[in-house]
Amino acid sequence: MTFQPLANRVLVEREEEVTTTASGIIIPDTAKEKPLQGKVIATGPDAQDEGIQDGDTVVFGKYGGTEITLDGTEYLILNSDDILGVLK
Repeated sequence: MTFQPLANRVLVEREEEVTTTASGIIIPDTAKEKPLQGKVIATGPDAQDEGIQDGDTVVFGKYGGTEITLDGTEYLILNSDDILGVLK
């Protein structure tokens, strides 16, 4: 299935967070927070004009976006305004 975001929307796949601390303590699933960064899968035309490209790793706000599931994979649809920056 293909998904093409409209206008300034961006389809993002969240990146998995590290499950252990630097000292080796394992963080249980109940204590984990959802990651605040992810990989851009698809962008709308207005988001591309703002410099967000497919394949970029972006940082976004904690409560932004709408969660959807496509072909068994969870994604997040964000407005480009909800993206705080691009990691280089």
